[in-house]
Amino acid sequence: LNSALWTLGRISFIPHGSAKEGMAEDQPVWLTILDENPNGAQFLFLTEGATSPSLASYERCLDIFDGNDPEALTAARGRWKIYKDAGHQMTYWKQNETGGWEKG
Repeated sequence: LNSALWTLGRISFIPHGSAKEGMAEDQPVWLTILDENPNGAQFLFLTEGATSPSLASYERCLDIFDGNDPEALTAARGRWKIYKDAGHQMTYWKQNETGGWEKG
């Protein structure tokens, strides 16, 4: 992910950091495998099946998974049920054939 953010495009760059660089308070995007929010983020992006008990402390949480991978999809459905049962407002978006996003 770190490499992708550096090479998003020839003129694009998403400022970000991690514990390696430090200065979390100066980083608009903080990359971590820990359940922490040292930069006071309002949005939480979870990948690779990651979970967090701190969802309520964020304005929005995005659970990103590969919908073409049957195991990832099954796991995501399990997380969806847990989050919904916990009272979180849920919406589902999927990527269409042209690369855009539409509500599922």
